[in-house]
Amino acid sequence: MTGQNPEATSYDSRRQVLYWRLLARLFDPEEQAALESASLAVVEDIGLPPALLDPKVSVDSTVQRHPELAAAFDGLMVPEQRAVSEDDSAGERDRAEEVRRAALVSKVLLNVFAAGSGTVTAGQLSQWQSDAGWLERALGCEPGALRGGRTGRPVPDIGADIGPELGAIEADLVRRMHLREVLADPALASRLTPSMSLIEQLLRDKGNLSGVALANAKSLIRRFVDEVAEVLRTQVEKSTVGALDRSVPPKRVFRNLDLDRTIWKNLTNWSPEEERLYVDRLYYRHTARKTTPQRLIVVVDQSGSMVDSMVNCTILASIFAGLPKVDVHLIAYDTRAIDLTPWVDDPFETLLRTNLGGGNDGPVAMAMARPKITEPRSTVMVWISDFYEFSRSQPLFEGIEAVHRSGVKFIPVGSVTSSGRQEVNPWFRERFKALGTPVVSGHIRGLVHELKTFLT
Repeated sequence: MTGQNPEATSYDSRRQVLYWRLLARLFDPEEQAALESASLAVVEDIGLPPALLDPKVSVDSTVQRHPELAAAFDGLMVPEQRAVSEDDSAGERDRAEEVRRAALVSKVLLNVFAAGSGTVTAGQLSQWQSDAGWLERALGCEPGALRGGRTGRPVPDIGADIGPELGAIEADLVRRMHLREVLADPALASRLTPSMSLIEQLLRDKGNLSGVALANAKSLIRRFVDEVAEVLRTQVEKSTVGALDRSVPPKRVFRNLDLDRTIWKNLTNWSPEEERLYVDRLYYRHTARKTTPQRLIVVVDQSGSMVDSMVNCTILASIFAGLPKVDVHLIAYDTRAIDLTPWVDDPFETLLRTNLGGGNDGPVAMAMARPKITEPRSTVMVWISDFYEFSRSQPLFEGIEAVHRSGVKFIPVGSVTSSGRQEVNPWFRERFKALGTPVVSGHIRGLVHELKTFLT
Protein backbone atom coordinates (compact mmCIF):
# COMPACT_ATOMS: atom_id res chain seq x y z
CA MET A 1 0.00 0.00 0.00
CA THR A 2 1.48 3.35 -1.01
CA GLY A 3 1.98 6.02 1.60
CA GLN A 4 -0.82 8.53 2.15
CA ASN A 5 -0.46 12.20 1.36
CA PRO A 6 0.51 13.86 4.69
CA GLU A 7 -1.70 16.85 3.84
CA ALA A 8 -4.72 14.61 3.24
CA THR A 9 -4.06 12.81 6.53
CA SER A 10 -3.98 16.18 8.29
CA TYR A 11 -7.42 17.11 6.90
CA ASP A 12 -8.84 13.73 7.92
CA SER A 13 -7.46 14.13 11.44
CA ARG A 14 -8.99 17.58 11.80
CA ARG A 15 -12.39 16.35 10.69
CA GLN A 16 -12.19 13.40 13.10
CA VAL A 17 -11.31 15.70 16.00
CA LEU A 18 -14.44 17.77 15.39
CA TYR A 19 -16.73 14.74 15.15
CA TRP A 20 -15.19 13.02 18.20
CA ARG A 21 -15.72 16.20 20.17
CA LEU A 22 -19.34 16.35 18.95
CA LEU A 23 -20.04 12.78 20.07
CA ALA A 24 -18.37 13.35 23.44
CA ARG A 25 -20.50 16.46 24.16
CA LEU A 26 -23.73 14.78 23.03
CA PHE A 27 -23.27 11.90 25.48
CA ASP A 28 -21.64 13.92 28.27
CA PRO A 29 -22.21 17.69 28.63
CA GLU A 30 -18.95 18.05 30.55
CA GLU A 31 -16.09 19.37 28.44
CA GLN A 32 -13.04 17.21 27.74
CA ALA A 33 -10.11 19.59 27.76
CA ALA A 34 -8.02 17.81 25.13
CA LEU A 35 -10.85 17.59 22.60
CA GLU A 36 -11.97 21.18 23.28
CA SER A 37 -8.51 22.67 22.78
CA ALA A 38 -7.86 20.56 19.68
CA SER A 39 -11.23 21.54 18.17
CA LEU A 40 -10.61 25.22 18.91
CA ALA A 41 -7.26 25.01 17.12
CA VAL A 42 -8.92 23.39 14.07
CA VAL A 43 -11.69 25.96 13.88
CA GLU A 44 -9.35 28.92 14.19
CA ASP A 45 -6.94 27.40 11.68
CA ILE A 46 -9.62 27.15 8.98
CA GLY A 47 -10.81 30.70 9.64
CA LEU A 48 -14.13 29.99 11.37
CA PRO A 49 -15.36 31.74 14.56
CA PRO A 50 -14.87 29.94 17.92
CA ALA A 51 -18.59 30.55 18.65
CA LEU A 52 -19.30 27.51 16.47
CA LEU A 53 -18.06 25.35 19.35
CA ASP A 54 -20.26 26.93 22.04
CA PRO A 55 -23.75 25.35 22.26
CA LYS A 56 -24.91 28.29 24.40
CA VAL A 57 -24.47 30.62 21.43
CA SER A 58 -27.39 30.28 19.03
CA VAL A 59 -26.93 29.81 15.31
CA ASP A 60 -28.86 33.07 14.85
CA SER A 61 -26.29 34.95 16.93
CA THR A 62 -23.41 33.31 15.10
CA VAL A 63 -24.86 34.20 11.71
CA GLN A 64 -25.68 37.73 12.85
CA ARG A 65 -22.01 38.30 13.71
CA HIS A 66 -20.76 36.39 10.67
CA PRO A 67 -23.39 36.84 7.92
CA GLU A 68 -21.20 35.07 5.37
CA LEU A 69 -22.03 31.78 7.14
CA ALA A 70 -25.81 32.00 6.58
CA ALA A 71 -25.77 30.45 3.11
CA ALA A 72 -23.35 27.73 4.26
CA PHE A 73 -26.01 26.15 6.49
CA ASP A 74 -28.60 25.78 3.70
CA GLY A 75 -28.56 22.18 2.45
CA LEU A 76 -25.43 21.55 4.51
CA MET A 77 -26.43 17.96 5.37
CA VAL A 78 -28.09 17.01 2.09
CA PRO A 79 -26.16 14.11 0.49
CA GLU A 80 -24.34 15.16 -2.66
CA GLN A 81 -22.84 13.24 -5.56
CA ARG A 82 -19.29 14.51 -5.68
CA ALA A 83 -17.08 13.99 -8.68
CA VAL A 84 -13.59 12.66 -7.93
CA SER A 85 -10.97 15.00 -9.27
CA GLU A 86 -7.44 14.02 -10.22
CA ASP A 87 -6.36 17.63 -9.80
CA ASP A 88 -4.32 17.82 -6.57
CA SER A 89 -5.39 21.38 -5.84
CA ALA A 90 -9.07 20.52 -6.39
CA GLY A 91 -8.75 17.49 -4.09
CA GLU A 92 -7.14 19.62 -1.42
CA ARG A 93 -9.98 22.16 -1.66
CA ASP A 94 -12.52 19.33 -1.25
CA ARG A 95 -10.77 18.01 1.85
CA ALA A 96 -10.56 21.48 3.34
CA GLU A 97 -14.28 21.96 2.62
CA GLU A 98 -15.05 18.69 4.46
CA VAL A 99 -13.34 20.03 7.59
CA ARG A 100 -15.31 23.27 7.33
CA ARG A 101 -18.50 21.26 6.83
CA ALA A 102 -17.74 19.16 9.93
CA ALA A 103 -17.50 22.31 12.03
CA LEU A 104 -20.85 23.65 10.78
CA VAL A 105 -22.61 20.30 11.12
CA SER A 106 -21.29 19.96 14.68
CA LYS A 107 -22.74 23.37 15.52
CA VAL A 108 -26.34 22.65 14.51
CA LEU A 109 -26.36 19.09 15.88
CA LEU A 110 -24.91 20.04 19.27
CA ASN A 111 -27.20 23.06 19.67
CA VAL A 112 -30.29 20.98 18.92
CA PHE A 113 -29.58 17.60 20.50
CA ALA A 114 -27.72 18.73 23.63
CA ALA A 115 -30.93 20.14 25.16
CA GLY A 116 -29.78 19.85 28.78
CA SER A 117 -32.06 19.30 31.76
CA GLY A 118 -33.93 21.31 34.37
CA THR A 119 -36.34 24.20 34.01
CA VAL A 120 -36.60 25.85 30.60
CA THR A 121 -37.30 29.54 30.06
CA ALA A 122 -39.30 31.05 27.20
CA GLY A 123 -36.04 32.43 25.80
CA GLN A 124 -34.36 29.03 25.86
CA LEU A 125 -37.31 27.40 24.09
CA SER A 126 -37.31 30.17 21.50
CA GLN A 127 -33.56 29.73 20.91
CA TRP A 128 -33.92 25.95 20.58
CA GLN A 129 -36.76 26.35 18.07
CA SER A 130 -34.61 28.73 16.05
CA ASP A 131 -31.63 26.35 16.13
CA ALA A 132 -33.92 23.46 15.13
CA GLY A 133 -35.01 25.60 12.19
CA TRP A 134 -31.38 25.91 11.09
CA LEU A 135 -30.98 22.13 11.36
CA GLU A 136 -34.06 21.67 9.18
CA ARG A 137 -32.56 24.08 6.64
CA ALA A 138 -29.33 22.09 6.73
CA LEU A 139 -31.39 18.99 5.88
CA GLY A 140 -32.99 20.75 2.92
CA CYS A 141 -36.34 21.51 4.60
CA GLU A 142 -38.23 24.62 5.58
CA PRO A 143 -37.97 25.59 9.27
CA GLY A 144 -40.71 23.74 11.15
CA ALA A 145 -41.16 21.04 8.51
CA LEU A 146 -39.79 18.14 10.56
CA ARG A 147 -41.69 19.03 13.74
CA GLY A 148 -45.20 18.74 12.27
CA GLY A 149 -45.04 22.37 11.21
CA ARG A 150 -46.35 24.67 8.56
CA THR A 151 -44.97 23.54 5.24
CA GLY A 152 -46.29 22.01 2.06
CA ARG A 153 -43.01 20.72 0.66
CA PRO A 154 -42.04 17.03 0.73
CA VAL A 155 -39.77 15.92 3.57
CA PRO A 156 -36.58 14.06 2.54
CA ASP A 157 -36.01 10.53 3.86
CA ILE A 158 -33.35 11.60 6.36
CA GLY A 159 -35.73 14.29 7.64
CA ALA A 160 -38.50 11.75 8.18
CA ASP A 161 -36.13 9.82 10.47
CA ILE A 162 -35.01 12.86 12.46
CA GLY A 163 -38.40 14.59 12.62
CA PRO A 164 -39.89 12.44 15.41
CA GLU A 165 -36.75 12.96 17.51
CA LEU A 166 -36.95 16.73 17.12
CA GLY A 167 -40.62 16.64 18.07
CA ALA A 168 -39.84 14.63 21.19
CA ILE A 169 -37.08 17.04 22.28
CA GLU A 170 -39.33 20.05 21.73
CA ALA A 171 -42.19 18.41 23.65
CA ASP A 172 -39.79 17.73 26.55
CA LEU A 173 -38.63 21.37 26.55
CA VAL A 174 -42.24 22.58 26.64
CA ARG A 175 -43.01 20.24 29.57
CA ARG A 176 -39.98 21.58 31.46
CA MET A 177 -41.10 25.16 31.00
CA HIS A 178 -43.41 26.84 33.52
CA LEU A 179 -45.87 27.53 30.73
CA ARG A 180 -48.61 29.06 32.85
CA GLU A 181 -46.27 31.67 34.30
CA VAL A 182 -44.86 32.43 30.85
CA LEU A 183 -48.34 32.89 29.36
CA ALA A 184 -49.29 35.25 32.18
CA ASP A 185 -46.46 37.61 31.15
CA PRO A 186 -47.19 39.21 27.73
CA ALA A 187 -43.50 39.98 27.17
CA LEU A 188 -42.47 36.34 27.72
CA ALA A 189 -45.47 34.96 25.82
CA SER A 190 -44.53 37.07 22.80
CA ARG A 191 -41.23 35.16 22.58
CA LEU A 192 -42.99 31.82 22.04
CA THR A 193 -43.20 30.41 18.53
CA PRO A 194 -46.30 28.25 18.01
CA SER A 195 -45.43 24.65 17.19
CA MET A 196 -47.24 21.31 17.37
CA SER A 197 -45.66 20.47 20.74
CA LEU A 198 -46.61 23.84 22.21
CA ILE A 199 -50.15 23.67 20.83
CA GLU A 200 -50.59 20.20 22.33
CA GLN A 201 -49.57 21.48 25.75
CA LEU A 202 -51.86 24.52 25.44
CA LEU A 203 -54.83 22.35 24.48
CA ARG A 204 -54.19 20.03 27.40
CA ASP A 205 -53.82 22.86 29.91
CA LYS A 206 -56.47 25.29 28.61
CA GLY A 207 -58.87 24.40 31.43
CA ASN A 208 -56.35 25.68 33.99
CA LEU A 209 -55.78 29.04 32.28
CA SER A 210 -57.66 32.30 32.72
CA GLY A 211 -57.30 36.02 32.11
CA VAL A 212 -54.15 37.16 30.32
CA ALA A 213 -52.69 33.63 30.25
CA LEU A 214 -55.77 32.22 28.49
CA ALA A 215 -55.84 35.13 26.02
CA ASN A 216 -52.18 34.57 25.14
CA ALA A 217 -52.77 30.82 24.77
CA LYS A 218 -55.68 31.42 22.40
CA SER A 219 -53.57 33.87 20.39
CA LEU A 220 -50.81 31.26 19.93
CA ILE A 221 -53.31 28.57 18.93
CA ARG A 222 -54.98 30.86 16.39
CA ARG A 223 -51.60 31.84 14.88
CA PHE A 224 -50.68 28.19 14.45
CA VAL A 225 -54.08 27.27 13.02
CA ASP A 226 -53.96 30.12 10.50
CA GLU A 227 -50.45 29.17 9.35
CA VAL A 228 -51.30 25.49 8.89
CA ALA A 229 -54.60 26.37 7.20
CA GLU A 230 -52.78 28.49 4.62
CA VAL A 231 -50.54 25.55 3.68
CA LEU A 232 -53.36 22.99 3.58
CA ARG A 233 -55.61 25.30 1.56
CA THR A 234 -52.88 25.56 -1.07
CA GLN A 235 -52.56 21.76 -1.18
CA VAL A 236 -56.32 21.36 -1.63
CA GLU A 237 -56.34 23.89 -4.46
CA LYS A 238 -53.45 22.14 -6.24
CA SER A 239 -54.86 18.64 -5.85
CA THR A 240 -56.76 16.73 -8.53
CA VAL A 241 -60.12 18.26 -9.45
CA GLY A 242 -63.20 16.81 -11.11
CA ALA A 243 -63.37 15.91 -14.79
CA LEU A 244 -64.75 18.39 -17.32
CA ASP A 245 -68.50 18.07 -17.86
CA ARG A 246 -68.95 18.32 -21.64
CA SER A 247 -72.71 17.99 -21.33
CA VAL A 248 -72.77 21.59 -20.12
CA PRO A 249 -72.37 24.11 -23.00
CA PRO A 250 -69.31 26.35 -22.52
CA LYS A 251 -69.92 29.94 -21.51
CA ARG A 252 -69.48 32.22 -24.52
CA VAL A 253 -67.20 34.74 -22.87
CA PHE A 254 -63.82 36.00 -24.07
CA ARG A 255 -61.78 34.27 -21.33
CA ASN A 256 -63.09 30.89 -22.55
CA LEU A 257 -62.34 31.54 -26.24
CA ASP A 258 -60.29 28.70 -27.77
CA LEU A 259 -58.29 30.78 -30.24
CA ASP A 260 -56.20 27.93 -31.71
CA ARG A 261 -59.24 25.79 -32.43
CA THR A 262 -61.15 28.75 -33.87
CA ILE A 263 -58.36 29.51 -36.35
CA TRP A 264 -57.92 25.84 -37.30
CA LYS A 265 -61.63 25.29 -37.94
CA ASN A 266 -61.90 28.43 -40.10
CA LEU A 267 -58.79 27.96 -42.27
CA THR A 268 -61.00 27.11 -45.26
CA ASN A 269 -62.22 30.71 -45.14
CA TRP A 270 -58.74 32.16 -45.71
CA SER A 271 -58.60 34.71 -48.56
CA PRO A 272 -55.14 34.82 -50.17
CA GLU A 273 -56.01 37.93 -52.19
CA GLU A 274 -57.10 39.92 -49.14
CA GLU A 275 -54.77 38.08 -46.74
CA ARG A 276 -57.67 37.79 -44.32
CA LEU A 277 -59.30 34.98 -42.39
CA TYR A 278 -63.07 35.14 -42.28
CA VAL A 279 -64.47 33.52 -39.15
CA ASP A 280 -67.85 31.82 -39.43
CA ARG A 281 -67.86 30.31 -35.94
CA LEU A 282 -66.14 30.88 -32.62
CA TYR A 283 -65.13 27.94 -30.45
CA TYR A 284 -65.03 28.05 -26.64
CA ARG A 285 -63.41 25.85 -23.98
CA HIS A 286 -65.49 23.78 -21.59
CA THR A 287 -64.85 24.83 -18.00
CA ALA A 288 -67.75 23.26 -16.08
CA ARG A 289 -66.72 20.26 -13.99
CA LYS A 290 -68.72 17.28 -12.86
CA THR A 291 -69.79 17.67 -9.26
CA THR A 292 -72.32 15.84 -7.17
CA PRO A 293 -73.49 16.58 -3.64
CA GLN A 294 -71.20 14.70 -1.23
CA ARG A 295 -71.14 14.10 2.51
CA LEU A 296 -67.77 13.93 4.27
CA ILE A 297 -67.71 12.41 7.76
CA VAL A 298 -64.37 12.81 9.54
CA VAL A 299 -63.84 10.76 12.72
CA VAL A 300 -60.68 11.63 14.66
CA ASP A 301 -59.11 9.81 17.58
CA GLN A 302 -58.27 12.56 20.10
CA SER A 303 -56.29 10.38 22.49
CA GLY A 304 -52.90 11.72 23.50
CA SER A 305 -50.89 10.02 20.75
CA MET A 306 -53.01 11.54 17.97
CA VAL A 307 -52.79 15.27 18.75
CA ASP A 308 -51.06 16.23 15.49
CA SER A 309 -53.75 14.37 13.55
CA MET A 310 -56.47 16.14 15.53
CA VAL A 311 -55.05 19.56 14.70
CA ASN A 312 -54.41 18.83 11.01
CA CYS A 313 -57.77 17.12 10.39
CA THR A 314 -59.75 19.79 12.19
CA ILE A 315 -58.24 22.39 9.90
CA LEU A 316 -58.60 20.20 6.82
CA ALA A 317 -62.29 19.54 7.59
CA SER A 318 -62.93 23.28 7.77
CA ILE A 319 -61.31 23.79 4.35
CA PHE A 320 -63.43 21.08 2.72
CA ALA A 321 -66.49 22.51 4.47
CA GLY A 322 -65.91 25.65 2.40
CA LEU A 323 -66.14 23.77 -0.92
CA PRO A 324 -69.45 23.93 -2.80
CA LYS A 325 -71.82 20.97 -2.37
CA VAL A 326 -69.71 19.28 0.32
CA ASP A 327 -71.50 18.57 3.62
CA VAL A 328 -68.85 18.05 6.29
CA HIS A 329 -69.35 16.41 9.70
CA LEU A 330 -66.61 16.14 12.32
CA ILE A 331 -66.54 13.75 15.29
CA ALA A 332 -63.76 13.45 17.87
CA TYR A 333 -63.49 10.63 20.36
CA ASP A 334 -61.48 8.99 23.09
CA THR A 335 -63.58 6.92 25.53
CA ARG A 336 -66.45 9.27 24.65
CA ALA A 337 -67.48 10.89 21.37
CA ILE A 338 -68.30 14.54 20.69
CA ASP A 339 -69.98 15.96 17.60
CA LEU A 340 -67.99 19.02 16.54
CA THR A 341 -69.98 19.63 13.33
CA PRO A 342 -71.55 22.95 14.51
CA TRP A 343 -68.06 24.47 14.70
CA VAL A 344 -66.48 22.75 11.69
CA ASP A 345 -66.15 26.06 9.81
CA ASP A 346 -63.89 27.44 12.56
CA PRO A 347 -60.98 25.11 13.42
CA PHE A 348 -59.87 27.42 16.23
CA GLU A 349 -63.19 27.11 18.06
CA THR A 350 -63.27 23.38 17.29
CA LEU A 351 -59.87 22.75 18.89
CA LEU A 352 -60.87 24.68 22.01
CA ARG A 353 -63.71 22.18 22.46
CA THR A 354 -61.48 19.10 22.25
CA ASN A 355 -60.36 17.21 25.32
CA LEU A 356 -57.06 15.52 24.50
CA GLY A 357 -55.98 12.39 26.30
CA GLY A 358 -57.43 9.17 27.63
CA GLY A 359 -57.99 5.88 25.83
CA ASN A 360 -59.97 5.28 22.66
CA ASP A 361 -63.28 3.48 22.21
CA GLY A 362 -64.06 3.34 18.49
CA PRO A 363 -67.56 1.79 18.72
CA VAL A 364 -68.74 4.87 20.67
CA ALA A 365 -67.68 7.09 17.75
CA MET A 366 -69.19 4.70 15.19
CA ALA A 367 -72.54 4.85 17.00
CA MET A 368 -72.51 8.63 16.52
CA ALA A 369 -71.24 8.53 12.92
CA ARG A 370 -73.52 5.90 11.34
CA PRO A 371 -76.80 7.88 11.66
CA LYS A 372 -75.16 10.64 9.58
CA ILE A 373 -75.02 8.31 6.55
CA THR A 374 -78.12 8.97 4.45
CA GLU A 375 -76.86 8.22 0.91
CA PRO A 376 -73.99 5.72 1.24
CA ARG A 377 -72.69 6.03 -2.33
CA SER A 378 -72.39 9.79 -1.96
CA THR A 379 -70.63 9.57 1.39
CA VAL A 380 -66.96 9.32 2.34
CA MET A 381 -65.93 8.45 5.90
CA VAL A 382 -62.37 9.24 6.99
CA TRP A 383 -61.27 7.52 10.20
CA ILE A 384 -58.01 8.78 11.70
CA SER A 385 -56.59 6.62 14.48
CA ASP A 386 -53.78 4.27 15.43
CA PHE A 387 -56.61 1.73 15.98
CA TYR A 388 -55.27 0.55 19.32
CA GLU A 389 -58.63 0.03 20.99
CA PHE A 390 -59.51 0.62 24.63
CA SER A 391 -61.13 -2.82 24.78
CA ARG A 392 -61.72 -5.40 22.01
CA SER A 393 -60.99 -4.57 18.35
CA GLN A 394 -63.60 -6.82 16.72
CA PRO A 395 -66.71 -4.65 17.40
CA LEU A 396 -65.16 -1.60 15.74
CA PHE A 397 -63.99 -3.52 12.71
CA GLU A 398 -67.43 -5.11 12.28
CA GLY A 399 -68.98 -1.63 12.28
CA ILE A 400 -66.43 -0.38 9.74
CA GLU A 401 -66.99 -3.43 7.53
CA ALA A 402 -70.75 -2.84 7.55
CA VAL A 403 -70.29 0.82 6.59
CA HIS A 404 -67.93 -0.12 3.76
CA ARG A 405 -70.26 -2.80 2.37
CA SER A 406 -73.17 -0.34 2.37
CA GLY A 407 -71.39 1.65 -0.35
CA VAL A 408 -69.65 4.30 1.74
CA LYS A 409 -66.13 5.23 0.62
CA PHE A 410 -64.17 4.38 3.78
CA ILE A 411 -60.65 5.78 4.19
CA PRO A 412 -58.62 4.60 7.22
CA VAL A 413 -55.67 6.86 8.08
CA GLY A 414 -52.93 5.97 10.53
CA SER A 415 -52.06 9.56 11.33
CA VAL A 416 -52.01 12.89 9.56
CA THR A 417 -48.66 14.60 10.02
CA SER A 418 -46.24 16.68 8.03
CA SER A 419 -43.47 14.10 8.41
CA GLY A 420 -45.64 11.18 7.29
CA ARG A 421 -44.82 9.12 10.40
CA GLN A 422 -47.62 6.73 11.36
CA GLU A 423 -48.27 3.75 13.59
CA VAL A 424 -51.24 1.44 13.07
CA ASN A 425 -52.38 -1.63 14.96
CA PRO A 426 -51.19 -4.53 12.74
CA TRP A 427 -54.43 -6.43 13.41
CA PHE A 428 -56.43 -3.61 11.78
CA ARG A 429 -53.90 -2.96 9.05
CA GLU A 430 -54.17 -6.52 7.70
CA ARG A 431 -57.97 -6.52 7.82
CA PHE A 432 -58.25 -3.16 6.08
CA LYS A 433 -55.99 -4.47 3.33
CA ALA A 434 -58.15 -7.59 2.92
CA LEU A 435 -61.25 -5.41 2.83
CA GLY A 436 -59.82 -3.42 -0.07
CA THR A 437 -59.42 -0.25 1.98
CA PRO A 438 -55.68 -0.09 2.78
CA VAL A 439 -54.50 2.48 5.30
CA VAL A 440 -53.66 5.78 3.60
CA SER A 441 -50.10 7.03 4.08
CA GLY A 442 -49.74 9.20 7.14
CA HIS A 443 -48.66 12.23 5.13
CA ILE A 444 -51.26 14.97 4.91
CA ARG A 445 -50.86 15.21 1.12
CA GLY A 446 -52.06 11.61 0.71
CA LEU A 447 -55.33 12.34 2.48
CA VAL A 448 -55.83 15.59 0.57
CA HIS A 449 -55.46 13.72 -2.73
CA GLU A 450 -57.89 10.95 -1.71
CA LEU A 451 -60.53 13.40 -0.54
CA LYS A 452 -60.26 15.82 -3.43
CA THR A 453 -60.46 13.00 -6.00
CA PHE A 454 -63.66 11.67 -4.46
CA LEU A 455 -65.39 14.94 -3.62
CA THR A 456 -64.89 16.89 -6.85
